[in-house]
Amino acid sequence: MRTVNGPSDHVVVVGAGLGGLACALHLAAAGRQVTVVEREPVPGGRAGRLSVDGYEFDTGPTVLTMPELIAEPLAAVGEKLSDWLELTPLDPAYRAYYPDGSTLDVLTDTVRMAAEISRVCGPREADGYLRFVDFARRLWRLERDNFIDRNLDTPIDLLNLNLVKLLGMGGFRRLQPKINEYFRDPRTQRIFSFQAMYAGLAPHDALAIYAVIAYLDSVAGVFFPRGGMHAVPKALAGAAEKHGVQFRYDTTVTGVETSGGRATAVITDAGDRIAADVVVLNPDLPVAYRELLPAQAGRARKLRYSPSCVVLHIGSDRAYSKIAHHNIHFGTAWRGTFDEVIRQGLLMSDPSLLVTNPSRSDPSVAPPDRQTYYVLAPTPNLDAAPFDWRGGLGRRYADELLRVLEQRGYIGFRDGVEVERIITPDDWAAQGMAAGTPFASSHTFAQTGPFRPGNLHPSLPNVVFTGSGTQPGVGVPMVLISGKLAASRIVGATTTGELVGGRNE
Repeated sequence: MRTVNGPSDHVVVVGAGLGGLACALHLAAAGRQVTVVEREPVPGGRAGRLSVDGYEFDTGPTVLTMPELIAEPLAAVGEKLSDWLELTPLDPAYRAYYPDGSTLDVLTDTVRMAAEISRVCGPREADGYLRFVDFARRLWRLERDNFIDRNLDTPIDLLNLNLVKLLGMGGFRRLQPKINEYFRDPRTQRIFSFQAMYAGLAPHDALAIYAVIAYLDSVAGVFFPRGGMHAVPKALAGAAEKHGVQFRYDTTVTGVETSGGRATAVITDAGDRIAADVVVLNPDLPVAYRELLPAQAGRARKLRYSPSCVVLHIGSDRAYSKIAHHNIHFGTAWRGTFDEVIRQGLLMSDPSLLVTNPSRSDPSVAPPDRQTYYVLAPTPNLDAAPFDWRGGLGRRYADELLRVLEQRGYIGFRDGVEVERIITPDDWAAQGMAAGTPFASSHTFAQTGPFRPGNLHPSLPNVVFTGSGTQPGVGVPMVLISGKLAASRIVGATTTGELVGGRNE
């Protein structure tokens, strides 16, 4: 494994996103002096916070899986997850709504879930579900230990017996045909394959290895932290500060100073120079190249990006007793919906939507007798469709989404709106996300594993990247792992497992 050469006593981490925070904790555990520089007044990056008139909104991810990956960087400095976060398992993890009027609760207890599928779709589907769980669990264990939780420098790093096992399991087939081996009902086929969108692909284009996302969502469990998802970066930053990591908030880094083929410092918008032995960059990787390393920008490869989304943050006086914390509303179209968003650069003509109702689990995120809603609709990214979202399209599309919600059972939803914020691809771009998408580059075969942009700069041996744009990829679990992988490049651990057990002096 390639590692940072030369001194690494003082590390400057640019950006207090989840990847940067996990990296900082592992580095602190290894005895490094760490300074985190963050342009916002709070940690979190994409997992940010919006406060409006007593309503509290998570501005980034809303689905939390694999809390043990939060526990790892905390354990590295001797802290317990339970001392920093109060996590509630969601039951159901999701509630799925289908065009025929049926609903299906996604339950992480496999016995109860088999019974739920049997009730809605019949015993044959329940048997397929149990076989799928066995497959997906084995797939996750194989991928995590051998392909995800490792720094991969070249495709040769994949050549081992476990790759043969992965091939034998059908991991490099397409996801949708693999899912269809276990499920015949379109409803179960959808609920166990829609997660391909998280990887930036349609289920009929994604590799079957991404069935692990459905496993994490639907089997391993979904959790909600008290105070909202932003409580996660707050906890990580608090633990890091306790263990000697210095934070400089409200400070924008404008460039990385280099000399003699190495990074020597970061420069802030106030003209301050913060010297560094190693620089870790947590901003979106293509943006980090373009804005912080302009002389190196030519080394950034052309990437294919995931779809984007429009998010509505709604504060409302309306509550709906029949919904769950997370709700997925499927439109009639399936393959056609993905084709519109990904291939044709069109808005969904028959939208499938995620509606999250955090105040259902934690009333503290809304004023008394009020509710918060997070409505997400996938859209093309700005490379695929450079729409003028600020020219009125954002408002018109928000109105369309409100209309669709009312058609799908949210009676009087528009009239109940007290606070509304509309986030469009233009807004994601303004926050520093390439192609206006919060989901980074898509997980095509050519952008997966060792083919994804690496986390060690190709010519500056002491510049390291972390976050969803680099290995292993998109999603809260992967970003937390990316922080550990970045730290292992600096500390020199041959496996990230060496970083987890405690201080690595």
